[in-house]
Amino acid sequence: MFSNYLLQAGAEGSEAAGGAVLMIAQLLPLVLVFVVFYFMLIRPQKKRDKEIQKMRSNLEVGDEVVTSGGIIGRVVSLKEDTLVIETGSDRSKLRIARWAVQTNNTVHDDTAE
Repeated sequence: MFSNYLLQAGAEGSEAAGGAVLMIAQLLPLVLVFVVFYFMLIRPQKKRDKEIQKMRSNLEVGDEVVTSGGIIGRVVSLKEDTLVIETGSDRSKLRIARWAVQTNNTVHDDTAE
């Protein structure tokens, strides 16, 4: 009788261990999908965001920039959040937000870094 009890307890313990392994096996593909998404989508996007933020913070007077709206101009003055650009041959000036700068077309010497 005592041996039957031990056999039943051992069988229940192995079922519980088997259930835990089964649960881990079912969650493993989901975890792998998150890891793949992180390395293929999230990490490169964060890297691009850092590069764009660095470009915007390193703007200088005289740089030629393109805004997110497609306006091309030369930087005339800089402030903390805004900058003034000069566009066209009639030298019209526009005050824009710094976050609106999409690209900086001026080549800078980055060999010091």
